[in-house]
Amino acid sequence: MRKRTTMNMTEGRPLKLLSVFALPLLIGNLFQQAYNLADSMIVGRLLGADALAAVGATGSISFLFFSVFNGISGGCGIVTAQFFGARKEDMVRKAIANSAYLVLASSLATGAFAFLMVPKVLSWMGTPPEILPDAITYMRMTTASVPLIAVYNYASSMQRALGDSRTPLYFLVLSCLMNVGLDLMFVGALGLGVFGAALATMLSQLLAGAGSLLYAFRRNPYFRVNRKLRAFDRGITKSAVRLGLPLALQWSLIAISTTALQSVVNSFGATAMAAYTATNRLEQLVQQPFGSMGMALSTYAGQNKGAGKTKRIQRGLTDGLLAVIAIACMMTLIMQLWGGSLVGMFVHEEDVIALGGRALKITSLFYAFLGVIYVTRGVLNGVGDAFFSFVNGAVEIAGRVGLPFLLLHFTAAGVWSIWITAGVTWLLAGASCVLRYMSWKRKQGGAFTAKRRHYDQDVIAAQP
Repeated sequence: MRKRTTMNMTEGRPLKLLSVFALPLLIGNLFQQAYNLADSMIVGRLLGADALAAVGATGSISFLFFSVFNGISGGCGIVTAQFFGARKEDMVRKAIANSAYLVLASSLATGAFAFLMVPKVLSWMGTPPEILPDAITYMRMTTASVPLIAVYNYASSMQRALGDSRTPLYFLVLSCLMNVGLDLMFVGALGLGVFGAALATMLSQLLAGAGSLLYAFRRNPYFRVNRKLRAFDRGITKSAVRLGLPLALQWSLIAISTTALQSVVNSFGATAMAAYTATNRLEQLVQQPFGSMGMALSTYAGQNKGAGKTKRIQRGLTDGLLAVIAIACMMTLIMQLWGGSLVGMFVHEEDVIALGGRALKITSLFYAFLGVIYVTRGVLNGVGDAFFSFVNGAVEIAGRVGLPFLLLHFTAAGVWSIWITAGVTWLLAGASCVLRYMSWKRKQGGAFTAKRRHYDQDVIAAQP
């Protein structure tokens, strides 16, 4: 049974392991993006560009509110992967139990706070009055579903830490199909508008989270935790929080930066907002191979860090970089040739299609840097480099806040400053990731390793 629900990534060819692990992640991520695509295409086609703009206006702020429990979940996954790599089975079970407490608490607190803050935050962002009611409705439904999202994130992060990237996929596929069907029923047949689109996604997330978690308890022996191992463990909790809070800060800073950029988009009106939403949805698809490889490398690096195999981590990063750069070149060609046609899947309005098509010609030139961000970030997160998370987030917020100011005040870029900012920010963040990795690599053989072990590694070494 264990062979079907775990994968040992400390032995074997890195590229083969990463590919086998990343493929289900990629399929799952594509289906997860289908949630957003289904909402956007059905809302845009049936309700118009204003409704699509209302849905798109909530994306960056949703990411901000979700950052806290996503960061904690990520920290828990790193700790679990390192225990698994170190072959400490009881500690793996303890980590799974204590992770549940942390993720549940953080998701409930985040969801309640976000639900209350939605109207004020959307107003602060300068959301146009004509789309504000729909944006508030969609956003409040989204924040109410935070605990449901957390259940799926918890189950999938624990399973990935053990090398199982397939189980979460099965339930995600089912929930995606359910989401599309409910979208058509709620929005098309029943005329529930953006409320119906949000409700469809909410119910689908409930299916994905509950199904994945129940299956894990039934089929994966590590999830069957006895009373003794379910007890609160201060060391594991501190380690997960120490790793998770910087991740939460990183994603919060990235979310703040995208929220700031969304405010710039809003200042150009509903046409620019609809085009930005469509290009964002397409580029979320583009990012899925990069994100899947990054998640695979995070688990790979975590397990090999626990096993003390630093050189394997370096080999894995090299293989991952080659893979994402090849994919980036292919995606760039597609967007250069057919970007406008792809935007046309979301809206009928010719001005939105023209604007979005030209925008994709700009951002696609920077896709290789986007791939570099994901793979280096995956490795550094996997080894527990907490300081990097802050640095990476700071670079992204500087790019998305500072560049629009410079472009709008000192150039004639106009609306194109939105997409120029996105591309150049990827370049800057990618460069910072590479520099940080090179620094980490140099320190592995020197005084840094002897002087300061990461806390999570200390916890692993101290346990029987």
